[in-house]
Amino acid sequence: MTSTGPENYLPYYAEGNVVKGFGRGSKQLGFPTANHDEEVVSKLPCSMDNGVYYGWANVDKGPVYKMVLSIGWNPYYKNEKKSMARNLKLSEETGSCDVG
Repeated sequence: MTSTGPENYLPYYAEGNVVKGFGRGSKQLGFPTANHDEEVVSKLPCSMDNGVYYGWANVDKGPVYKMVLSIGWNPYYKNEKKSMARNLKLSEETGSCDVG
């Protein structure tokens, strides 16, 4: 029996440019997000479900932060393209982190 579950693609590593999003993260959600460009999104495994994932991320080889990652079309906003947006956990020491 062949499984198509997450065990076939997790853990998943993505690397690429961060691009300007719609500006909704900070304004409407209350926290900034970092959006990956379409090239990164296009490389996602076909079997990877849309949804919210957790993991670790860093920026420019800096510190590693806990993060959540949203993958999908964001139907609430009627997006036409699939996107990847991540939010890094704020540092407990400094109260801030680099998102980008």
